[in-house]
Amino acid sequence: MLNPLATAPLAVDSRCTEIEAPRPSRAAAEAAVRTLIRWAGDDPLRAGLHDTPARVVRAYEEWCGGYAQDPAQILGRRFERSGYDDMVLLRDIPLHSICEHHMAPITGVAHLAYLPGEHVVGLSKLARLVDAYARRLQIQERLTVEIADALRRELQPRGVAVVISASHACMTTRGVHVHGSAMVTRRLLGEFEREPWRSDILAALSA
Repeated sequence: MLNPLATAPLAVDSRCTEIEAPRPSRAAAEAAVRTLIRWAGDDPLRAGLHDTPARVVRAYEEWCGGYAQDPAQILGRRFERSGYDDMVLLRDIPLHSICEHHMAPITGVAHLAYLPGEHVVGLSKLARLVDAYARRLQIQERLTVEIADALRRELQPRGVAVVISASHACMTTRGVHVHGSAMVTRRLLGEFEREPWRSDILAALSA
């Protein structure tokens, strides 16, 4: 009997150049977790691990829930800026992501700022935007770019600034085992690329 997945149309994932098969079923994902448990040297059928595959799949469903979120929809509800033309800055947004190289946690904070054009958005929408891109398999550099570019594309502000400071478990729990370090990435667009706004935003973020 032919495998239905083998004959299904192939799709190209916009985030990679490889051709991928359709998304596996939940049962297939749970089977993959059982395989990994066996590879690690344990028995997926023992009492403590019997329900682990289902729990892992549910966890990844939440951790990778950002693929189902549309940044355009998140930033879709806007308000008139009512004459306000200074920066809007939201600091210390909690950030939880997954490293695409080792599928290990990335934890830290994001700081977002923009100079309003014609509209502003609710502050909760900025936090939701961070969450939408963070809950995907990521590298911090791309995460920073995606958040900044979405703000510029959807809100059309005069300037955008995104700074992320995060710790990577792929470095703290394996390999060099370096603890207490944080990676910092930033993207400045529009008027934040130039003085005097560049100095103003960097000073505000370091205050």
